[in-house]
Amino acid sequence: MAAKKTTQASKTPLGFTAEERAAMKERARELKSAKRGADGEMDVLEAIAKIPPDERALCERLHGLIRAAAPQLFPKTWYGMPAYANADEKIICFFRPASKFKDRYLTLGFNDAAKLDDGAMWPTSFALTKLTADEANRIRELLKKAAG
Repeated sequence: MAAKKTTQASKTPLGFTAEERAAMKERARELKSAKRGADGEMDVLEAIAKIPPDERALCERLHGLIRAAAPQLFPKTWYGMPAYANADEKIICFFRPASKFKDRYLTLGFNDAAKLDDGAMWPTSFALTKLTADEANRIRELLKKAAG
């Protein structure tokens, strides 16, 4: 049997990580589920319930903030992550728990359907380690602009 190819610098196997493969499988499941008329809110709540307890509270608060600040967005999962889509079913924002890919912080991200354009360059993702009033206010402003 041939050995797996590795990169010279890292000596790690080329290809997708186990976490990336799991996310792709989750996305395939989501697409099948959507065809059957899945309940997006329930899917998001189930995804949050699977998050390790040490970061679940932050995710629950972020979900509540997004739902309150942009009620016109529809919750759904996207690669197993909580996401929020517009009426055209385009993902406007999502959050990726730190545990998803063994990161050191939760990522709040915005896709290209989000109306955050600001000149020739603007941020599309933010690291989040806690949700204080300042962060909540900034996220509300971003969501209002993004969902436009």
